Amino acid sequence: MIPSAVRRLLVHLYGKVLMKTSGCPFCKIIAHEMPATLAYQDDRCIVIEDIHPQAPIHLLVIPRRHLATLAEAAEEDEGLMGHLLIVAARVAQERGSHSYRAVINTNAEAGQTIYHLHVHVLAGRVLRWPPG
Repeated sequence: MIPSAVRRLLVHLYGKVLMKTSGCPFCKIIAHEMPATLAYQDDRCIVIEDIHPQAPIHLLVIPRRHLATLAEAAEEDEGLMGHLLIVAARVAQERGSHSYRAVINTNAEAGQTIYHLHVHVLAGRVLRWPPG
C-alpha cells in the first residue's frame, strides 16, 4: 500500500505533467475541444457535471479564465470569485437543492487534481462534517 503522503505527491506530479503535456482539460472544455455535460454558462464561467460524482448532484463551476489554484487569485479576481459562488448557489437551487456544499480544493494535499480553479457543488444527500 502506498502511504497517503506519497500518493498525494504522485497525484500532484501527475496533474502537473498532464497539464504540461496535454493542456488543461477545463480549458479544452471551455474551448469546445473536449466534451462535457454543460449545466450553465455565461461570459465568466461554465458549469459542468462532474464525471466522478461524489453526490447525486455534483457540479463544477469553472471560470473561463485559467487560474491554477485559489492561491493564485489576486485582488482583481474578487469579483470573479464572488460570481463563481453566486453561480454555485444558483445551479444548486435550480437542481432543486437548498442544502448544498461549495468546495474549492487547493493543491494536491487538499484533493485538487485538475489545476484550473473550480468550485465543487455537492448536494442531494446528507453531507457529513468533517469531510474526508
